[in-house]
Amino acid sequence: MTLPVRRPGRALALLTAKARATADPSAVSWPDRLAQDLRNLDADWRESAEVCADAAWTARAAGHSVLGLLSPVQVTAAGPDPVTTRTVRHLYLSALRFDFRCPTLQALVEQLPETALRSLDGYSRALYAFALLGQSRPEGLTVMDEVLTEAGEHAKTLHVLLHGLWLGQDLDQGAERLLDLSARPAFAPGADPIVLFRRAGALRRLGRYDDGLAAIDRSLDHLPPGDIAVHADLVRERSLICAARDLHRQLPARTLGGTPT
Repeated sequence: MTLPVRRPGRALALLTAKARATADPSAVSWPDRLAQDLRNLDADWRESAEVCADAAWTARAAGHSVLGLLSPVQVTAAGPDPVTTRTVRHLYLSALRFDFRCPTLQALVEQLPETALRSLDGYSRALYAFALLGQSRPEGLTVMDEVLTEAGEHAKTLHVLLHGLWLGQDLDQGAERLLDLSARPAFAPGADPIVLFRRAGALRRLGRYDDGLAAIDRSLDHLPPGDIAVHADLVRERSLICAARDLHRQLPARTLGGTPT
């Protein structure tokens, strides 16, 4: 099957490429087929990110992580062409992100040849920023700012940065930065359940418990039916907010009479 290489119909061609990649995650050949489809389309890095992130997530959810199909050597070595090289990189680094393997992701990017590092695309650099942010490394904030300059309002890239800010608990003004990022125009409708989930966690860290509960309740309301795994994460966050709020309310009473606990 040969995909069209130019508009019109480009959006449909990208959807077709993603559908082919996710149809059978157990097939060992699907990453190669996806690389070929994206090469036929001459996909740019934003289009590659859209397809590869979803394909890596679907494969992981099906119990067939792309980490078992590709190797780190394929990520650091130059492929037969730039699109294939980028496809492999997007798939593998995305899978590491979904597994929260921040040190491994960081080390892998830093093993790239100097020429590859200098020409790293925006989404791959966002994944590198995620790895640093997730470890609360302050240099991740610098990389994040660089990515934002290049990525603009590309939602997939912004989601990666939000994820890193959410995971890194000891970043300077990390919660405030997360709230600022979640208010970008790309998320203007305010109906993305994952963005609302990240916002709720940041609001909890800032002690804004009522705002956090409102955000998590909106997130639950907008979550697609049947998304059991994400629903459990949202319910857990709601419990954390309630527990933190209740503890905060009890603290003044516990310190009365000079007997702080």
